[in-house]
Amino acid sequence: MTIIRHEAIVPLAAAGRRFDQTLAEMFPDYSRSRLTAWVKDGSITLDGATAVPRHLLRGGERVQLEAELETEVVSAPEDIALDIVHEDEHLLVMNKPAGLVVHPGAGNPAGTVLNALLHHDPRLAELPRGGIVHRLDKDTSGLMVVAKTLATHTALVSMLSRHAVERQYEAIVLGPLIAGGTVDAPIGRHMTDRLRQAVRDEEDGKHAITHYRLRERFRAHTLVQCNLETGRTHQIRVHMAHIGHPLIGDPLYGGGLKLPKRATPELTTALRGFRRQALHAERLAFEHPATGATLAFQAERPADMDALISTLRADLAVNGPDEY
Repeated sequence: MTIIRHEAIVPLAAAGRRFDQTLAEMFPDYSRSRLTAWVKDGSITLDGATAVPRHLLRGGERVQLEAELETEVVSAPEDIALDIVHEDEHLLVMNKPAGLVVHPGAGNPAGTVLNALLHHDPRLAELPRGGIVHRLDKDTSGLMVVAKTLATHTALVSMLSRHAVERQYEAIVLGPLIAGGTVDAPIGRHMTDRLRQAVRDEEDGKHAITHYRLRERFRAHTLVQCNLETGRTHQIRVHMAHIGHPLIGDPLYGGGLKLPKRATPELTTALRGFRRQALHAERLAFEHPATGATLAFQAERPADMDALISTLRADLAVNGPDEY
């Protein structure tokens, strides 16, 4: 368990402001919720005495912070191979394969990215969610960033909320798209199926925007690039299904197997055998929270999606484009 200690003087300019608001500015390495909890349990004192988060400051007080960074996660470390494409003392970026769950949960108590991360670096147990600041669905492949320090975790969460992290995906969808576009539709929990998300009205859903553009058109399918402006659960899957172009292989939003007319035997076999949503997080770019350097990473298309695209191309070559 790590003990942290800090001491600082409240700026005179903070006179009349709340204690918790000023703390967030004085100690930006820690989230406001964590600082508030430390104030409440007496780990942060003001002029040697406890205070309440809403206490109004006069400026010039001495703030002392002495707190334990307790274990945030209790999952067991597991020796699971990780494809780490970048790592430094502050963060790591990994390329997650399809089929690997990110967080333990019902039905998946072990064998997850979190278990693997705790084996890779046991200190991650002291961070919220083991340093994981965003996640990919089990059957989505591609890039994820993981914080290795509390300061980096706080910064990355803030960057994600401000849409300061570029997240680009590649997907294969049903239907021949003519051009790209933007889906601006709120997303919330499905009203009857708790495993699914759905487009909801503004009162029940959260703001969600997906930009998509055409990369390659086949007879009855399209390869698209999707860029997230927001990051809601299942966002790309829900939005593409909402506009009538669900992802190939999507078990929740795909509507079942649909074979194009005159499909080659190879394409029929490929579509029947593709049992995950055809979605890959191919690009991740952001400003390094500690150094300010621009980081950008690219993950190659996984073999199963690459093989499916080759089969779609071959089907187009045999049958020629359909008329729509």
